[in-house]
Amino acid sequence: MITLTAADPAALEAIGQRLARAAGGRCIIYLHGELGAGKTTLARGFLKGLGHRGAVKSPTYTLLEPYRVAGRDVYHFDLYRLSDPEELEYLGLRDLLQGESVLLFEWPSRGQGGLPAPDLELFIEIPKQGRRLRLEAGSGRGREVLRRLAAPPAPAVSGGGGEPSPGRSAGDRDGS
Repeated sequence: MITLTAADPAALEAIGQRLARAAGGRCIIYLHGELGAGKTTLARGFLKGLGHRGAVKSPTYTLLEPYRVAGRDVYHFDLYRLSDPEELEYLGLRDLLQGESVLLFEWPSRGQGGLPAPDLELFIEIPKQGRRLRLEAGSGRGREVLRRLAAPPAPAVSGGGGEPSPGRSAGDRDGS
């Protein structure tokens, strides 16, 4: 388990970008949190971290937004409006599980019983200020993602100007 904090939406997006880089290939990620917690903001950061440059819409009404980024399929689900887990079959979920796809599920509890097991579960909590994120591995793949995410970033190569390394952000565990 890893706990991270984000002071603002930009820091939450930055965590999403770091998570994308740590995830590498195929990964199933559950995003938990109440309305307005920042699940879509984190998904936007994840997609940006893979190289997506366009808009990232919340799939609240469509239930699914597909993306093709750097030769990889990413499927962003919002199951808030799902009436029954059996509706996942109409979205073609079984077909989307093939290959090296990344699947991000907001409101996974609405699809309970019809979803694949997660590699990673991310819980977004809203304390008095900012956001607290708890990441828990659900598989060996998830443990590897957490290991990569917890590793200190590589030092930035500088021209000797003494500038701070951009590798750390407000979203880092130690608060630096």
